[in-house]
Amino acid sequence: MDSAVIQLLVLAGIAVFLIMKLRSALGSRDGYERPPEAAPGPVPPSRKGFEVIDGGEDHDITDHVPAASESAKALAEMKRAEPGFNVGEFLSGARGAYEMILMGFENGDLDNLVPLLSRDVFESFDEVVQLREREGLRVEANFVGLRELVLSEASFDPATREAEITIRFVGELTSVVRDRDGNVVEGDANAIKQQRDIWTFARSMGADNPNWRLVATEA
Repeated sequence: MDSAVIQLLVLAGIAVFLIMKLRSALGSRDGYERPPEAAPGPVPPSRKGFEVIDGGEDHDITDHVPAASESAKALAEMKRAEPGFNVGEFLSGARGAYEMILMGFENGDLDNLVPLLSRDVFESFDEVVQLREREGLRVEANFVGLRELVLSEASFDPATREAEITIRFVGELTSVVRDRDGNVVEGDANAIKQQRDIWTFARSMGADNPNWRLVATEA
């Protein structure tokens, strides 16, 4: 068999393996076609009969999770543990953190992400980055935007004051993988892909460190 063909088959095998590792570290990617009309936003949750603080309902909570749900109760407990905590501000910060972490991973630059990642997540990301480097593969990615951000679950442990918030993201980006010679082995720089992730952030409420850390990822 011609050596060029053998080399191509080897690169193809590496690309497939790398894609599987990337999906285990982050989420799944699909081709993207813009719909003819904008998709409707989530239906506002019912707020009937839900009180978080004295004086009535806390819309900062019920605008994001169903009233009287376990997540709503957990968010209320977070606010009691740390009165300055605001769900809307947290989600705004999570939006920025998602882009920063995702693009840091894609570009193989994890040093600036250390304060934002748990040890397990950092090691998972670093394993994929090192694999790419060993195989001489380079990712060229551009973040297009965030199509969806939904708070899916929240929990709080009063004993440890440890809070966890899980968010479902749907991002849009372009991405190609190139070999040592600059040849594209996976992806299309002109095709927008959807990146689906479910990330869990954690923090000790009331702690001096304001950073939430990414502690778990799944597709």
